[in-house]
Amino acid sequence: MRAVIVGGGIAGPATAMALRAVGIDSLVVDANPADRGEVGSWFTVAANGVAALAAIDALEQVRGLGVPTDRNVMVSASGRTLGTVPLGSARPDGTVALSFHRTRLAAALTDLARRRGIEVRTGARVTGAATGDRGARVTLDSGEVIAGDLVIGADGINSVVRAAVDPRAPERRYTGLANFGGVTEHTPLAAALDPGAWRLVFGRRAFFGALPTPSGDVVWFANVPRPPVSRQERAGTPLEAWRRTLVDLAAADAGPFRDLIAAGRLDLAGDNTFDLPHVPVWHRGRLGLVGDAIHAPAPSSGQGASMALEDAVVLASCLHAAATPEAAFAAFEGRRRERAEGIVAEGARSSGFKTAGPVGRVIRDAVLRAVFHRIAARRTQAWITDHRVALPGLQADRPA
Repeated sequence: MRAVIVGGGIAGPATAMALRAVGIDSLVVDANPADRGEVGSWFTVAANGVAALAAIDALEQVRGLGVPTDRNVMVSASGRTLGTVPLGSARPDGTVALSFHRTRLAAALTDLARRRGIEVRTGARVTGAATGDRGARVTLDSGEVIAGDLVIGADGINSVVRAAVDPRAPERRYTGLANFGGVTEHTPLAAALDPGAWRLVFGRRAFFGALPTPSGDVVWFANVPRPPVSRQERAGTPLEAWRRTLVDLAAADAGPFRDLIAAGRLDLAGDNTFDLPHVPVWHRGRLGLVGDAIHAPAPSSGQGASMALEDAVVLASCLHAAATPEAAFAAFEGRRRERAEGIVAEGARSSGFKTAGPVGRVIRDAVLRAVFHRIAARRTQAWITDHRVALPGLQADRPA
C-alpha cells in the first residue's frame, strides 16, 4: 500500500513516519520550499503530544529543540496570579511538555522522515484530489498527477483535500484575535519569569504570553482582539510599527511585557487566528484527512500540534487493522471525532475569555480564579493532556 500525504508541517511527516512503522509506504507532497527559513512563532506540545512523538520514535530526535514546560501561570492585568494550569502528567523521565519554534520542529520531523526513507517533495502545490475504486490521486499546479492507494490531507485549515472530500465543507472561523510573536534575546527580564512555565496575562487591551529559555532568552506572543488583519494592512505595515503598537497595548498592564516587547524582535505579525469547529464529512472513498484539515482548534487550546500527532498514530493503527482504506478512515473518525471536537470547543471558550471588554474583565477574572482552582485541584483537563495513543504492538505510554 502506498499513501500520498498532502502537506508538510507537523501532521504530514508525523503521519508518514507512523505509516512507515506499520509497513505502509508514503510520499509527502508539500507546497512550501525546501528551505522556508524560520517563520512563525512558538507553541507547546502538551503531554499527550509528547507521548505521540514517542510513539513514532521521534521524541528523542527532537527533544533538544524544545524548552521543557510543565505549566501555565495565569495572571490578571494587575499582576495578580489567577491560577496555575498543569500541562499534563510527567513521563517516567520527568518530561511533561515541550515548547518549540514551529518551523524548527516541522523541519526536524521532515528531516527525520527522509532519514527513514520517506520521500518528501517540496515546492509542489496540490490543486485537487480525487478518489476511485482502486486508488486516489492528487493534481499539482504543474499539471502532474500523482497516484496512490489512498490520499491523506494533512494540509491544514485551508485544506485542498477537504474540499475534494466534501465541496460543501465549512470554512474556517475567525476567533476575533490577531496573533503576534517574537523573542527578546539574552535579557535580564528572563529572571523575573518562572523556568518551565508560560506566564499568560489577561491584559486590559490584549492577551500576552512569555516563556524563558535555558539560554536566557524570552519567547513571547500577543493575542490582540480586533477585526481580521487584511492582506493590504499586513503588507503595508512595517514590523517596527506593529511592535510599537504592541508596546502601547502592554503598557496598561503590570509585569514585564512592555519592556520585553520594546527590547525584542518581532518574528510573526498580524497573523489572524482561526478554528474549525465541526467538519461533517471526514473522508470519502480513499480520501481522508488529519490534523487541522478536520479539527483545527484555536491556538488558545494549546492542542493543535498535539492533536495532529495523535491523529498520525491513530490513523496508522486503523490502516494497519482494517481491510480497506475506506474502512480505516471510518474507524479513525469513530475514534477521533468526539475528542477532537471537544478540544476545539475548549479552545473556543478560552479565546472568548481573551476578548472580554472593560466591564467583562472584572467578572472574567473572578470566574477564572475559580476555574483555574478547579483545574489544578481536580485535574479537569486530564482527559485532554493524559490521553495516550500507541502503534500496533506497542503499549501506550501511560503517565507516570
